[in-house]
Amino acid sequence: MILRCFPALIIALTYAGEITAQVAPPGGPFYGIARAKDGDSLTVDGREVRLFGIDAPEFDQTCKRNGGSWPCGPEAADRLSRLVTGREVRCKAINTDDYGRAVSRCTVGTTDINAAMVESGYALAYRHYSTDYVAAEERAKAAKRGLWSGTFEAPRAHRLEERGVTVSRVVRRAKPAARPAGRPRDWANRSDCVIKGNQNRRGQFIYHLPGMPYYDQTRPEQIFCTEAEARAAGYRRAIVK
Repeated sequence: MILRCFPALIIALTYAGEITAQVAPPGGPFYGIARAKDGDSLTVDGREVRLFGIDAPEFDQTCKRNGGSWPCGPEAADRLSRLVTGREVRCKAINTDDYGRAVSRCTVGTTDINAAMVESGYALAYRHYSTDYVAAEERAKAAKRGLWSGTFEAPRAHRLEERGVTVSRVVRRAKPAARPAGRPRDWANRSDCVIKGNQNRRGQFIYHLPGMPYYDQTRPEQIFCTEAEARAAGYRRAIVK
């Protein structure tokens, strides 16, 4: 009878095996000593957290710089670690992801951790979910900090390829590379390559044609020249209601 009156307490007992003073309702603020896991996720007092609105390289990911590879994934994790490890971090949960992590905005002292990672160049603004950190990304790009000091594959594309999904044409560069002389014009220079492919919030791979709803707002993960090419890559046409 008493337990039914305190659902948050039941959750705390189930999750942590003990009662703590940090129990908060879903979506509420929480705080604690933190430890970085990679460039955009951490634990705060034992709670799994995914930083909202940013996307950092996966821990096993490498990037290119000065003609060679460098471990951008581990370096991004190290950057976050230096910001948070052993310090009290305060977070505000926005929602929960498919892995049960609290997707959150977090601070350490007066520093916005999410923004600091993007500003350093070791994470991107995750435009698929938010445009809050686009300005920070543009500053990092202009200064060629972190990932922007060379070329890299967008973290989301890397994850998709790890799952066996071919996601070409998503390599990000600090500046456009010159097209080799004599090379045929590629998709980026063809006016008929305007079909935008991306993954929606349900994890479905869809493509959008010019004139369709949300076409202008869609940030493509792939660009296709024909619908047949899009379908062959595993995408389906967006449903227009």
